[in-house]
Amino acid sequence: MKSSSALNIGITAVVFGLLAGCGQTGPLYLPKPPAKPAAPAVSPTTPPPPSSPAAQ
Repeated sequence: MKSSSALNIGITAVVFGLLAGCGQTGPLYLPKPPAKPAAPAVSPTTPPPPSSPAAQ
């Protein structure tokens, strides 16, 4: 009984080891960070309309 449970653990370890090796082939790399969006164009501000003299 003891040897069959050790065999099951060994087979399970081998299967998980093989599955861990699956994935993307080729060299590993870090993805490039996303490009920063262009700064919005600064629109000229219009001065507030002149205030009229206070009515008396």
